[in-house]
Amino acid sequence: MVSCFDVAKYFITLVESDAGDSISNLKLQKLVYYAQGFHVAMYNEPLFPERIFAWAHGPVVEELYHAFKKFGANPIIISDDEMRETDWDQFTPEHHALLDEVYTVYGQFTATKLRNMTHQEPPWKNVQQGDEITLAVMKEYFRTLVIADDVQA
Repeated sequence: MVSCFDVAKYFITLVESDAGDSISNLKLQKLVYYAQGFHVAMYNEPLFPERIFAWAHGPVVEELYHAFKKFGANPIIISDDEMRETDWDQFTPEHHALLDEVYTVYGQFTATKLRNMTHQEPPWKNVQQGDEITLAVMKEYFRTLVIADDVQA
């Protein structure tokens, strides 16, 4: 199983900084949340083991937040050495497909837009601030999105 840090680094590799794209801690948190939600809905198991909590600005993986909080609202920059520490072979073809799709769909939005989106969704909206957004709650909600997507296809 990959970690939330592996997923975060994966998303960071997708950023096209030459095109003016960037990823802040807030945006990264939301992308990681969406990846976890869709993964648990589609494969009935978590993508990563770290828990997600309902914070004021939406879903947050606490360990990931603390690792990148030094960047504030600025773009996250990870050194080549840090990237080399990641075992990229642990990502399955399913991981690649899911993470690429999450980035394509949600990566186009600003951090603020993503925060606002998560505030309208049941997993964050129906959980007391500070409490965990459980895998069961995410699965229930994200299955409706997966099923709706399958019906439209």
